[in-house]
Amino acid sequence: MPLVVNALQAKKGVKSDYTRMGTLTQPIQFLPKVQKDEQWGCWNMDWFEMEGIRQLRRNARKLLKNYKIANSIIDRTDYIVEEDNEYADLLQVLTKEDASALELKFYPIIPNVINVMVGEFSKRSDKVQYVSTDQASYNEMLEAKRGMIEEILVKQAETQLAMNLINQGADPESEEFKQALSPENIKSLPQIEEFFKKDYRSMVEQWAVHQHEADVERFKIKELETRAFRDMLITDREFWHFRMDEDDYEVELWNPVLTFYHKSPDVRYISQGNFVGKIELHTVSDIIDRYGYMMDDEQLRSLESIYPKKAAGYPIQGYQNDGTFYDGTRSYQWNTSSPSLGFRQFTSVNDYFLAAGDDIITRILNESEDLADFGTYQLLRVTTCYWKSQRMVGHLTRIDAETGMKMHEVVTEDYQITVPPLYDTKVIKNKNAETLIQGEHIDWIWINQVWGGLKIGPNRPSFYGNSDYMGLQPIYLNIKPIKFQFKGDYTLYGCKLPVEGSVFTDRNSRSVSMVDKMKPFQIGYNLVNNQIADILVDELGTVIMLDHNALPKHSAGEDWGKNNYAKAYVAMKNFQILPLDTSITNTENPLGFNHYQVLNLEQTQRMMSRVQLATYFKQQAYEVIGVTPQRMGQVNSQETATGVEQAVNASYSQTEMYFVQHSEHLMPRVHQMRTDLAQFYNSRRPSIRLSYMTSMDEKVNFEMNGTELLARELNVFVSTKVNHKTIMEQIKQMAIQNNTAGASIYDLASIVKAESMAEVTHAMKAIEQKTNAQRQEQMQQEQQLQQQQIQAQQQAQEAKQRFEAEQAMLDRQTQIQVAEIKGAGYQVNDLNQNEQSDYLDSLQYLAKQRQESEALNIKREAEINKNNRENQKMNLKQQELQTREDIANKQLEIAKANKNKYDSKKDKK
Repeated sequence: MPLVVNALQAKKGVKSDYTRMGTLTQPIQFLPKVQKDEQWGCWNMDWFEMEGIRQLRRNARKLLKNYKIANSIIDRTDYIVEEDNEYADLLQVLTKEDASALELKFYPIIPNVINVMVGEFSKRSDKVQYVSTDQASYNEMLEAKRGMIEEILVKQAETQLAMNLINQGADPESEEFKQALSPENIKSLPQIEEFFKKDYRSMVEQWAVHQHEADVERFKIKELETRAFRDMLITDREFWHFRMDEDDYEVELWNPVLTFYHKSPDVRYISQGNFVGKIELHTVSDIIDRYGYMMDDEQLRSLESIYPKKAAGYPIQGYQNDGTFYDGTRSYQWNTSSPSLGFRQFTSVNDYFLAAGDDIITRILNESEDLADFGTYQLLRVTTCYWKSQRMVGHLTRIDAETGMKMHEVVTEDYQITVPPLYDTKVIKNKNAETLIQGEHIDWIWINQVWGGLKIGPNRPSFYGNSDYMGLQPIYLNIKPIKFQFKGDYTLYGCKLPVEGSVFTDRNSRSVSMVDKMKPFQIGYNLVNNQIADILVDELGTVIMLDHNALPKHSAGEDWGKNNYAKAYVAMKNFQILPLDTSITNTENPLGFNHYQVLNLEQTQRMMSRVQLATYFKQQAYEVIGVTPQRMGQVNSQETATGVEQAVNASYSQTEMYFVQHSEHLMPRVHQMRTDLAQFYNSRRPSIRLSYMTSMDEKVNFEMNGTELLARELNVFVSTKVNHKTIMEQIKQMAIQNNTAGASIYDLASIVKAESMAEVTHAMKAIEQKTNAQRQEQMQQEQQLQQQQIQAQQQAQEAKQRFEAEQAMLDRQTQIQVAEIKGAGYQVNDLNQNEQSDYLDSLQYLAKQRQESEALNIKREAEINKNNRENQKMNLKQQELQTREDIANKQLEIAKANKNKYDSKKDKK
């Protein structure tokens, strides 16, 4: 209970335990850690909640009007001439002629533009790349690069060089051949540089890509991005919150209307600001689901008091508050000091929440259907806040007394000096690190540290130590430095709030969203179109001017009597004639008016002026943001396709800023913080296992050691293209319709399911390479067939020529033998006196000559066969080298596909 202090006690110095609302200020942040106790943290939460409510009250009216107009809802305060209405002058002009102008219907301009731009955003394709920039990743890349050179590319170069040397006639067994193939001569390989620039990914980079895909699926980031882009168009701001639980994290998109913040004027992003928070309403069940694990039993039981006792508490009238209705479940203070019995009887049967009054949170959320039936009496106010406090760190200088070695460290404020310092103050009297001789010296500085916390309480003012009339005290949870301190963008000791976002156009002016620019023209457009509807309802059209006495009292066999106006109208409608009776019997008096006329009382001119004014408002609404009618699908039949395309492209140039500031400026920072947070949580796990489904219903699994994420730095790069998906779809259709490359069904399916231009290009290149290979193979087959035919013809011609040559040779040999025999027949003497006829000597000589000739032919054929065998050995050697080259190429392809080969080897070790 709070301590009540009277004037005398206060004069003597007695202090209250708790601070009241009237004196609530932000606590001092430059405090040691031991002084930042529970009371200090709760005091901070109370102050930030009060400041947040003040900021929400300032911004809520404008932002809620923007959401209403974006959802085609009429806000009547926009059409009432009041002093604080910024469109009062326009309303005075437009409503001057027509008092019924406030009975309005909505005629959309802004909702259509928002829907078109959100639809275009959903068709864009963002490419997110992760690059590790730490020293370990760089060394890892160099090691993998060296390994690939030694294992793959050197072999490929060796094989290629060997083939070139063999083709030049070099002997593979010679020393010169081996010297030419030494590794020192095969180190210039430019293709390895291209591979590592484009395709190489370290294990950490691969983890970042897989973690990105898993988080996109897990947190529905695509859906959140679409909603965030819509928030940006409506309110010019968006906020991404990174919630840190005990062992996991969550990515949330905060409601811009319920978010408050504080930053320096030139600071662009919320994470660089001073504090940020959100105030929202939750049911008791949501409180237990989201924060119950942080609450104790007493805090959980205190939530029971939020449930009302409607129509059962004090419905009976006429009783005194004498204790008869003492509520034992409430405190004594509640029973004696809270509202009287009569007021309790009134509220117990009333549907309205006691403190709903002018509460800004209730007013904001009452626009939702969630509060339509029950209001806010069963809801609790939850304030989430993060702020930058200050903490001390010290630069420790230590000098060893024995070695004189000086060492420097950064220590926390818990560090205690163990070796007393000794200073040299002979020249300089200051005792600092420069004059330190031995021992330890600390120079203390203050740096920022992000704190966070939760406050749960009733939706009315509540403060630390105070109970409301229902006995409910606010609950303060998890007020401490956040689990992971995001590193700053520029400084070593910098930190960032765990909420990334931006108010995009607040530089040197107030924030102006796209809806704010179009809002005055939408209001005027609604007014003039509603006036057109009123003109059509009130228009009289063509009328007849005549003396009413001329209408007959009896006509067409009927007695018209007093209803002759209605009878005349029916006769004109049914028979296209108007019977008149100008006789004295009918008129009873001579008629003094005989100028019967047809009058045209149509308000066409007035209506056309309103139509022109409506067209003007619509055109101005488009022009103020750079949207053309062609982009909205409003194409004139006289326009050419080229003109429409130019108009649409010009409009894209005007609105591209909205897409760029979300996709290329803010979202890389969001993904950077998400990746840093995921790295922190995953590095504390012994192993990481990621499993997710791609958009093509393909399951992806990834595994690595969590400790490998320690001390790694990752940078995020995002690129987005205008109409990227539209262009990609056109390329897909063109590839399918113009299938001149002969792609298979599987090849076409790989193009259709591609999710990026890189995948489409890769698939088309693969098809082209496959087609070229098939064409080359077909050409080779045709060339081989042609060569076989030529060879067959040549062989037949050669066989014929050989046959003819052999026959000619046989004929010549026969003629020679006949001549020899005839010549020998004439030799009957024995000139050499060998007791044998010279005829026989001649026959023996001829036989011996033929044997020598045959032996010479056999030797020649043996030499030819030997040469053929040598040639075959050479061919086999070339084929072996070619096979080795093919194997090396295949290994290179495998290495490129499995770029984490080095990391895998490292894990096995």
